[in-house]
Amino acid sequence: MNLPTRSCRSSLTAAVLLAACLAAPPQVAAADPNKVLRYAWRIAESTFDPVVASDLYSHTALEGMLDPMLAYDYLAQPPKLIPNTLREMPEVGEGGTLFTFRLRSGIHFTPDPAFKGKQRELIAQDYAYSLRRFFDPKLKSPWLFLFDGKIVGANAVMEQAAKTGVFDYDAPIDGLSVPERYTLRLKLTSPDYNLLWILAASMTSAVAREVVEFYGTDVGAHPVGTGPFMLKEWRRSSRMVLEANPGFREMPYDASPAADDAEGQAFLAKSRGKKLPLVGRVEIDVIEERQPRWLAFLNGEHDFIERVPNEFIHLAAPGGKLAPNLTKLGIGLQQLAEPEVTWTYFNMEDPVIGGYTPERIALRRAMSLGYNNEEERLVVRKGQAILAQTPIGPGVAGYDPDFRNPFAEYNPAKAKALLDMFGYIDRNGDGYRERPDGRPLSVEYASSPDAANRELDELWKKSMDAIGVMLTIKKAKWPDLLKMSKLGKIQMRGYAWYADYPDADNFLQLLYGPNSGQSNDARFRLPEFDRLYEKAKKLPDSPERNLLYQQMTRLMVVYAPWKLGMHRIETFMTHPWVIGYRKHPIMLFNLRYLDVDVGLQRKARN
Repeated sequence: MNLPTRSCRSSLTAAVLLAACLAAPPQVAAADPNKVLRYAWRIAESTFDPVVASDLYSHTALEGMLDPMLAYDYLAQPPKLIPNTLREMPEVGEGGTLFTFRLRSGIHFTPDPAFKGKQRELIAQDYAYSLRRFFDPKLKSPWLFLFDGKIVGANAVMEQAAKTGVFDYDAPIDGLSVPERYTLRLKLTSPDYNLLWILAASMTSAVAREVVEFYGTDVGAHPVGTGPFMLKEWRRSSRMVLEANPGFREMPYDASPAADDAEGQAFLAKSRGKKLPLVGRVEIDVIEERQPRWLAFLNGEHDFIERVPNEFIHLAAPGGKLAPNLTKLGIGLQQLAEPEVTWTYFNMEDPVIGGYTPERIALRRAMSLGYNNEEERLVVRKGQAILAQTPIGPGVAGYDPDFRNPFAEYNPAKAKALLDMFGYIDRNGDGYRERPDGRPLSVEYASSPDAANRELDELWKKSMDAIGVMLTIKKAKWPDLLKMSKLGKIQMRGYAWYADYPDADNFLQLLYGPNSGQSNDARFRLPEFDRLYEKAKKLPDSPERNLLYQQMTRLMVVYAPWKLGMHRIETFMTHPWVIGYRKHPIMLFNLRYLDVDVGLQRKARN
């Protein structure tokens, strides 16, 4: 909502002057540069190009700097969409296949040399251009699946680019039109009941064509957006500083907490009407090792900590309750099972563990049964997890808490029997099994070189040794693992997926065949699964669609492209000077809504 500035003129009578001033809405102050939030990430960012970045941390930063058309109401539960750069929620017509988006005028990109000293307004063409980028074959966007085959005419332009080697950004696309400066129309090939959720995700944010063309292949190091913050300082994989965007549009704090949400109502009462963002600066350190990250919070260097390391949970929140010493310090605590799932994928194109023949399926099932996931849950994760029975994260539409997976259990005896039955036996007496044709059986497990992954490496190695499967560990940094995964160069790797939108579709697409090389790192291609997925895409949230989700889940269980892991229970803690912190189930970057009591912060640090 715009809050126009009014002046009280001296020519008015005293009575009129007083009435006019009382009627004027309050001035909204810009972000206070003295208000600084500091915290840490446990994994480094990879890139700031929204259509290329595929990791949680890159997109966390992007949510602070760039703007999708829609956003989430910060305090509404369950998640609720609101206009972000739009004047109003989009119009939907023609049976759910035509969407009209009307942008607010007067929104501007942050200054950048690409604009040659001119102020650059956000217009509908920027979103049209940004959506076209998903279809550019050179970018190899891991998010193409969100729009692949959905926008009338877009795939034809992509197919032409595959032939010529050049994507024509000016080629007409019937389903992507800009009838006037602030209006965008999308025409879909069929209804997509998740489209509006998708258009609230950071990968759909607007970027300016001039910026992309100015920086070329280095555009991922130059995030130029219209969001509440802008990149001030960046030491790759080490530290970044975001500063409040001084030209950020008038966006006063507003939200819709439930009437019985006492905390949410208190947050709203404290900050309602204040101009966002509320803080002037955000400093983010990348600290991969767990103890230094925990100590940085504990000693007040960092103002809050997201996902407290598991080995400190018994000190911080024994039995799920804040420790007395931390309670005395006024520290806040939130614990929740996030809408996410962890798993270990098997490369289905690999000649050793991939494929759809009975003996390869048996090998993957046996490795799944032989992995000690109970030890992972209780020892590695210190009980801060729920064993995943399904590939769908909890709390989203389509999640079935009653589904039971027969291969989710730890049963090494059954694993050994299964290997024996299908000819994976130790022929030379070295303690490790050979393949049915007598060739060596050796599997390579890839992971990153941090302490948390070292524990999982050791557990996988110990578990596989116990059933006679030779497992070796390959180490690489997180960004390198991402690249290798997309290229199909990893045999086996642990992974996690956090919901981009609150629907099971966002998880099941990870197993959809055409998404291989994008989000389907297992490269699982099963025609029956794909048929069910495509059928479910055409249905709204309903019992009929849930039944299709269950059938897809059963196929995943049968063919075992994944060893399901956990739904992690994460802990978030704040110092008492942080005002308004709440972990949103989908939104990654909530810092525009946070405030700081500078006096209390300084007192604690002196």
